[in-house]
Amino acid sequence: MKSQSKSGTNKPIKNQGKTRIKAVSSTKSGAVTEKTQSKKTQSRGKIQSKNKNKFNAKNIFINRELSWLEFNGRVLEEACDAKNNPVLERMKFLSIVSSNLDEFFMVRVASLMDQYLAGISGRDFSGLTPEEQLIKVEEKIQLMVKEQYNCYNKSLIPALKKEKILLKKLSELDKRQEKFVEDYYFNTVYPVLTPMVVDKSRPFPLVLNKSLNIALILENDDEEEPIFGMVQVPSVLDRLIKVPSDEQGNQCFVFLEDVIEKYIDKLFTGYNKFTLTQFRITRNTDQALDEEEAEDLLQAIEEYIKKRKWGVVIRLEIKKKPDPRLLKILMEEFEIDEQAVYYINGPLDLTYLMKLSSIPGYDNLRYPSFTPNVPEELTDIDDIFDVISKKDILLHHPYDSFDPVVRLVREASEDPKVLAIKQTLYRVSGNSPIVEALINAAENGKQVTVLVELKARFDEQNNIQWAKRLEMAGCQVIYGLVGLKTHCKVLLIIRMEEDGVKRYVHFGTGNYNDVTAKFYTDMGLFSSNPYFGADASALFNMLSGYSKLPNMHKLYISPTGIRAKFVNLIDNEISNAREGKKAYIIAKVNSLVDEGIIRKLYEASCAGVKIDLIVRGICCLKPGVEGISENISVRSIVGRFLEHSRIFYFLNDGDEKIYLASADWMTRNLDRRVELMFPVEEKDIFSRIKETLEIYLKDNVKARILTSDGSYTRSHGKGRKLINSQECLYEFSKCK
Repeated sequence: MKSQSKSGTNKPIKNQGKTRIKAVSSTKSGAVTEKTQSKKTQSRGKIQSKNKNKFNAKNIFINRELSWLEFNGRVLEEACDAKNNPVLERMKFLSIVSSNLDEFFMVRVASLMDQYLAGISGRDFSGLTPEEQLIKVEEKIQLMVKEQYNCYNKSLIPALKKEKILLKKLSELDKRQEKFVEDYYFNTVYPVLTPMVVDKSRPFPLVLNKSLNIALILENDDEEEPIFGMVQVPSVLDRLIKVPSDEQGNQCFVFLEDVIEKYIDKLFTGYNKFTLTQFRITRNTDQALDEEEAEDLLQAIEEYIKKRKWGVVIRLEIKKKPDPRLLKILMEEFEIDEQAVYYINGPLDLTYLMKLSSIPGYDNLRYPSFTPNVPEELTDIDDIFDVISKKDILLHHPYDSFDPVVRLVREASEDPKVLAIKQTLYRVSGNSPIVEALINAAENGKQVTVLVELKARFDEQNNIQWAKRLEMAGCQVIYGLVGLKTHCKVLLIIRMEEDGVKRYVHFGTGNYNDVTAKFYTDMGLFSSNPYFGADASALFNMLSGYSKLPNMHKLYISPTGIRAKFVNLIDNEISNAREGKKAYIIAKVNSLVDEGIIRKLYEASCAGVKIDLIVRGICCLKPGVEGISENISVRSIVGRFLEHSRIFYFLNDGDEKIYLASADWMTRNLDRRVELMFPVEEKDIFSRIKETLEIYLKDNVKARILTSDGSYTRSHGKGRKLINSQECLYEFSKCK
């Protein structure tokens, strides 16, 4: 996107372009009931025509961006919930709210801004133009930030103080602590700092995305013209400085930026008047990457990462009540107007709370620790391949340990019978034991093929480093397909056994990341099913050799097969409902955004299909709308663990079906990514997953219920047994 002009036109004016969305009609005339379906005089074509008109209304969809903000609001609720969440856990939630907002601005608000500046006035399926979306989004975020800092100042800080953890102002330090801060500044901080000023020979400095900075006006009593100066708060130093405990035994911390401000005269000598403020900017990182023209995709993405640091500024966070002169300079230099400015009543960038929450000790201020379960079949065994060859095994993380997945790759890397290992990697940890095992396998002479998705947003640099290490070890590294992200989670091991070559697979709903597996809920399946193995081989042949996928035995792959399969499964429930049979769908996803799937679910609801949706994040479907979605309920579960698994259940006239997938019900997952969906066929595993869904649907502690106006209400358990699904699932896993 080209740089915005300094005329302040890069943001819409709040009182312009607003469109009031009319309330959803509540007439019964649009409903398609079983009774009307059974009338022979009414043709199916007429019903479809009526549904088509009915489903084309704009007021039956929730705006994607506003729905995401509702989700972040639910995370904020957890940060404010002093009754049910320990204080250090609440700090984590508040940190997540901030990091979520950063990414939302860098990607989603940036995209809306690009559309607005390009003059696009078309409406999304909820009926809003980009300008109207920006207005509503900015208003909602301003309120969210105020609530966030109310929680920080009025709840979290007093709660920490009660536990003898103090975040002090420098004026509150005793003489011993002051001396410590002074020594720390001159010995550690001062050598790292780089003061900058703006004059005729020195232009305004480039400010790094998400960096914390101090802006100042430098003046003397001789009334010379004031000079603008700036210093970046160095990210290489800890933002919180631990100072000696006070006489009461409190643990005390001060902020690095406050220390820099205290000694600012030592940095900018020759001036005796300083006007200071702290600020932080967020840039547009939604840069376009031309894969078609890139001769070397790895090199192109490395260049893309560099450019992303200097995108157009779309948000300015600044300390509350800044000097008007400083505010004017920053707004003009960053070419933003008032609506892009967020006045912060507290420390900028609360993501620092994540690190503070890991302060040693204080286990009483955290959730009770728990030990992930290792399934009985995988306990005290000598040969993991022997176990998997006899039966499929399900792992439900984080309740079940991720260690068996790591163990499988490690044993494969050392096993002389293993001929080849093939795996997809989307997001892995910084010290990934799986990648180390793959490197070891290649060094041991195994044929190792790894698809490393370089386009995994904000993990590109990490993946580039792993890709280079894998290549140096002798692995065949694939960088994904042009125009498509490879998001499926597949591990394939080819082993020579007495009766010939045998294939072992692991399919998952989440990444091969040993760190996130400790707090993301995901499911993974070990299997030696020959049909799964043959399909996995065909998938890797397509990824590595661009060969066309044959007809698959068991698996469904997007962008060619998953959408069609979902439509077929939903249509089947619709047909059963219209024939007077019971029809039921349960879907657990991270996000429900795809317009085609939503319309198909509306059609199913009108036909009488009962639909229970468990959607953690964005949901653009409106439940409970008369004549449209009366048979649909939507709940979101936000708790200790991040709900990440994708599970799909269909009653199928009693011949029940369950599928696990890497794909959400989003257009990008169904049409623009390589995704995997696989059936659950082993009876015990099927029963376990079905029970898991039933537990989620009974949650009345962490569940929020989506209403037809797009807001969420608590699923209160008054008068009923309280059920926290995540706690129940941990106990449930220990029985398996």
